[in-house]
Amino acid sequence: MAISRRKFLGSFGAAIGATTTGSLTKAYGAANKHFKGYPGSSGVLHDTTKCIGCRKCEQACTKVNDLPQPEKSFEDLSVLDKKRRTQAYEYTVVNQFQAKEKVFVKKQCNHCLEPACASACFVKAFKKTPAGPVVYDDSLCVGCRYCMVACPFEIPAYEYDKVLTPRVTKCTMCAPRLEEGKLPGCVEACPREALIFGEREALIKIAKIRIQKHPDQYVDHVYGEYEMGGTSWLYLSGQPFETIGMREDLGTKSAPELTSGPLSAVPIVVGLWPVLLTGVYAISKRKDKIAKEEKDEALQEARVQANEEMNQKIEELREKMTKEKTAAINFEIKKALEEAAKEKEAEAGEEQDSKTTEKLEDSEDKGKQEE
Repeated sequence: MAISRRKFLGSFGAAIGATTTGSLTKAYGAANKHFKGYPGSSGVLHDTTKCIGCRKCEQACTKVNDLPQPEKSFEDLSVLDKKRRTQAYEYTVVNQFQAKEKVFVKKQCNHCLEPACASACFVKAFKKTPAGPVVYDDSLCVGCRYCMVACPFEIPAYEYDKVLTPRVTKCTMCAPRLEEGKLPGCVEACPREALIFGEREALIKIAKIRIQKHPDQYVDHVYGEYEMGGTSWLYLSGQPFETIGMREDLGTKSAPELTSGPLSAVPIVVGLWPVLLTGVYAISKRKDKIAKEEKDEALQEARVQANEEMNQKIEELREKMTKEKTAAINFEIKKALEEAAKEKEAEAGEEQDSKTTEKLEDSEDKGKQEE
């Protein structure tokens, strides 16, 4: 039986994760035992027959997760004409399918009971919580992206635009809101109750009751009850699931069960893989450290250069001001000297006039005496 490259890499990545993590918790499951989920864990039932493609769920997801606004507004339904997948800053998308009739399907992380992403992650950056969500710790992630290869639903995305601190992103089922007793943002915003939040087992019962009551309206299957070992996000459909973008070739075995074969077949590779990845991790950290040092050094040089340029400009300004001040003083001195010379000249003129007047007066007095 042929196996696709993606499926092989997914199985191999999961095998590596299952081996290198050492003691796996029940969140990842065991290769020889199927994990049926945490008792009382939560999930969401998406009834695609009720979805109207309004994109309110997308808008709510963006708001509660503080994500950037998309290029086209959420009121623009033309985006539904093209099939979309989740992106680094779009944790959920609604796609439109034309089967017997128009169908809208919301896509996001399905929060598997035994997630392939967690099985493939050798540093345990992903984990399944008892509450239901599959969460991610970016402080542990080393950026290997095996989670992206392993996920059969093609959900995890990578922040390629962030060079120094990229993360893997995906829907978290609004885990922080659940801890506060709130509903996931998308569920709360749905105007047609196409999304229902509750305990997974209760949701499966609700789904089966709907199928029994309306057998002509639904396909007799709850998608996610058993696919890949079961998921916390469940689906109902009135059309065959494969016609609305849902994979029906996954089987019922979880990721750890699928990797039990590769584990025994490649013991040497699996044994050496932690050493290789540890080396890659060390090189990555070393690279980050060097980049930081180079950045700090460049900043220091820039500060020194800026200070030197500033000091040079201040000195030039000081010299300019000194020259201007000297010129101003010289101008005032020259002006004062000129005024003093004019005053002296005027005084000399007045003195001469006074002497001339005295001489005239003396002459007049002498003339009168002679008469």
